[in-house]
Amino acid sequence: MSIFECIFKNGVITYKEVFICLGVALLCGIIFSSMCFFRTKSTKSFLIATSILPMVVALVILLVNGNIGAGVAIAGAFSLVRFRSSPGTAKEISVIFIAMAAGLAFGMGYLGYGAIFMLITGIVLMIMEGIRIWDVKPIFNEKRIRITLPEDLDYSAIFDDIFEKYTTKYEVVRMQTTNLGSMFKVYYDVVMKNVKDEKDMVDEIRQRNGNLEVVVQRTDYRKNEL
Repeated sequence: MSIFECIFKNGVITYKEVFICLGVALLCGIIFSSMCFFRTKSTKSFLIATSILPMVVALVILLVNGNIGAGVAIAGAFSLVRFRSSPGTAKEISVIFIAMAAGLAFGMGYLGYGAIFMLITGIVLMIMEGIRIWDVKPIFNEKRIRITLPEDLDYSAIFDDIFEKYTTKYEVVRMQTTNLGSMFKVYYDVVMKNVKDEKDMVDEIRQRNGNLEVVVQRTDYRKNEL
C-alpha cells in the first residue's frame, strides 16, 4: 500500500487504524512544532498546543466520520470555547492553520500527505526564519520623549528652541494632565540630529521644566501584531 493512499478501507475504521492516525499526528506535530520554533522565542504553552493540535483535529474528524449532524454538534461545542490569550503574530497564526490542515489529512487517513505537508512547511519556515533580509532594522535616532511640567508652563512652545537645536523633526503626539490637574505630561516624537547629544538635550529640558521627570524611549520597537 502506498503511503499516499487512505489507510481506511471500505469505509470501516478499526481501533488499530485510529491509534495509528493519532500516533502519527502527535509525532508529526511534535517534530513540526520543534522545527518552527527552533532558536526562536515562543512560550512553552504554545509549543505544547501546536504539538497536540494535529492529533486533536484528527480525532474530531475521526469522530465525525462523515456524519453531518455530529459535525454541526462538534462545531457548536468548539464555538463555546473563548480564548483569553493575547493576539499572536502572523507566523503563530499560520502555524496553527498548518497544524489544523495536517490534522484534517490525518483524520481522513492520508498519513503520507499530512506528514509531507508538515515537513515541507516546517523546512520552509526554518529557512525563512534564518533569512534576515526582511528584519526591521532599528532606527536609533527616533525617540519618544515624555516630559512632566507644571501647569503654569505653556507646553506648546516652551521646548521649541531646545528641539530645534538637537533634532531635525519634533511634534507633540499626546498631552495629558496628572496629579489632580496640577501637572502636564507631554509626549513628543523627535528625530535626533546626533544620538550622542541625548544627555545634553535632557539636561536642558530638566532646567526648563523644574527638574521634573523626563523619560526618553525608542520608537522602533515592534509588538507581536499582524
